[in-house]
Amino acid sequence: MRIVYFIWLHLCRFMLGLMLRILSVFVREDPKLIIFVSFNGRAYSDNPRYLFEYMRDNNEFSDYRFVWAFKEAQVVDGAESVKFNSLRYYYLLTKAKYWIFNAKMAPYYHKRDSQVYLQTWHGTPLKRLGHDIVDNGSTYYRSRQSYAQMVKSYDSDGSHWNYLLSPNSFSTQAFSSAFAFPKEKILEVGYPRLDCLVGVDQDKISKIKQQYGLPLDKKVILYAPTWRDDSFTLNGYTFELQVDFERWHSYLSDEYVVLFKPHYLISNGYQVPASLNDFVYTMGASADINDAYLMSDVLVTDYSSVFFDYALLGRPIYFYMYDFDEYKEELRGFYLKVPEELPNGVVKTETELLKKIKENDFDYQRLADFNQKFNLWNDGNVCAKVLGEIFREA
Repeated sequence: MRIVYFIWLHLCRFMLGLMLRILSVFVREDPKLIIFVSFNGRAYSDNPRYLFEYMRDNNEFSDYRFVWAFKEAQVVDGAESVKFNSLRYYYLLTKAKYWIFNAKMAPYYHKRDSQVYLQTWHGTPLKRLGHDIVDNGSTYYRSRQSYAQMVKSYDSDGSHWNYLLSPNSFSTQAFSSAFAFPKEKILEVGYPRLDCLVGVDQDKISKIKQQYGLPLDKKVILYAPTWRDDSFTLNGYTFELQVDFERWHSYLSDEYVVLFKPHYLISNGYQVPASLNDFVYTMGASADINDAYLMSDVLVTDYSSVFFDYALLGRPIYFYMYDFDEYKEELRGFYLKVPEELPNGVVKTETELLKKIKENDFDYQRLADFNQKFNLWNDGNVCAKVLGEIFREA
């Protein structure tokens, strides 16, 4: 049955690829059409969102047509919405002069040489990617790809990229090796999504808290863990919550509430017990994490790259890595020396984590040094710099 499934899958991909090539013969390219996709249609978020909003609100792009593709219907002010992977989506993909995506796309996509594909990617990598993952004979990700298949999928999409964004010089080196991508095609300008984290006022933060129903008289701990490569079902990656929020409540509820934001690839949900309804708040996996950054006073994460962005706010970050020894030895491995090059040390027990948060035990100078290495380009003007490069000859 599994063999039949993969034969059917490859046949479908072949037919879609053929259809897109045929469409490119008959569909005329529109030089003022731009298509945006974030996390393969899962969300209106990340770098594509902030580039779009900058263009939508800028007179220079008043005669451009914007299209957003989503898996689930969604309305975006100032743009047409289309169902991701529908026939109309493929038609508009063929017609658009510009593609702005933040994740690897399907291998059957066909791009004319005249079309421009901006790959923004979606974070500074802590975990190794693509060619930089050690080939140990295992399969990779829940797709069960072999090492050769996995790197081929990156190479296939990367061959279409006209530009790749880099948020810092460290990422430039990592992306170049992980994606086997030429450094001269990497735009070293920062991340558009971080513009909104520079110079934020308290009124804006209060409005966002009200929008999400968070109390204004408590500090917010953002708990944003990531998925594990070896924990998944057919529906997606799973995450077994390894915290006792009842215990967090007893330690911290006089001063804090918790905002739990799972990774967008995690398929299983978490139900907040009735006893914790006024302490633990959840945020949809596909919601824009920038809102979570702005609302929170403290970040608790594990191996997610969210801390690179969050560091820009100058707020405490704690790394709760209860499975650190297993993770560093058995899964993908790190680009950084952990914990030496992180903006804080690693905490392996919940007791130690809660004690550090309660006592505000955090080295702000270590964070400042970290930002000097990883956030120098993120100055609040990245959208303008990116679009200046992309549309310089338009």
